[in-house]
Amino acid sequence: MTAATGERAHGVLLDLDGTLLDTAPDLIDSLNRLRAEQGLAPMADAEFLHAVGHGSIPMIARGFNRHPGDAGFDALRERFLAIYAESVSRRTRPYAGMEATLQALEAAAIPWGIVTNKPGWLTTPLLADLGYAGRPACVVTGDDLARRKPHPYQITEAARQLDLPASACLVVGDTERDIRAGHQAGALTVVALYGYLSGDDHVEHWGADGLIGQPAELLRWVADPAAPHRQAIAV
Repeated sequence: MTAATGERAHGVLLDLDGTLLDTAPDLIDSLNRLRAEQGLAPMADAEFLHAVGHGSIPMIARGFNRHPGDAGFDALRERFLAIYAESVSRRTRPYAGMEATLQALEAAAIPWGIVTNKPGWLTTPLLADLGYAGRPACVVTGDDLARRKPHPYQITEAARQLDLPASACLVVGDTERDIRAGHQAGALTVVALYGYLSGDDHVEHWGADGLIGQPAELLRWVADPAAPHRQAIAV
């Protein structure tokens, strides 16, 4: 399915890390601070970029060659998150073109929200620091570990908060779990190619409805602002 078929969304649900915001600088800085505490030299940004979009577990695995269940893993992860919480928004910024895209959605009365596996205690201060507090129509975080992406619950819950069926929403993300969650919820899905992808990510196999190379391209997937909005959607 592509936007050319006439399918258009009436709400947009954005992943956070690697889709709405480039959080990699602060996450990588925090990991290297932890490495310094452990007497290790810093690692180059490129060595972490793919791990950034998948959370703290792969970052600890990449930075220390330890995995869940290994001695010291939990302590390292806890310390990493504490360091990151102290500098969650120091160098994080929206992707180029994202602000104009959000303004276009708002001008067209297309509600947008955030669906992230990042826990609320990190997401809330990050959004507040960057001026997004209260701006998204919904923010669904990853505190419910049993029902976070790729489970469809977060997508269906976010759609409910937008007062839309999931089938009327566009899910935008840079990981396969974003696309899987969107599909299972019945939403349209597009891959943000500008996010934290690597050569190991075969996006052509994810089953997404489309691909975008920059934020503004998602606007091709939303309803014509001149068309009826929610009244045209069967809930």
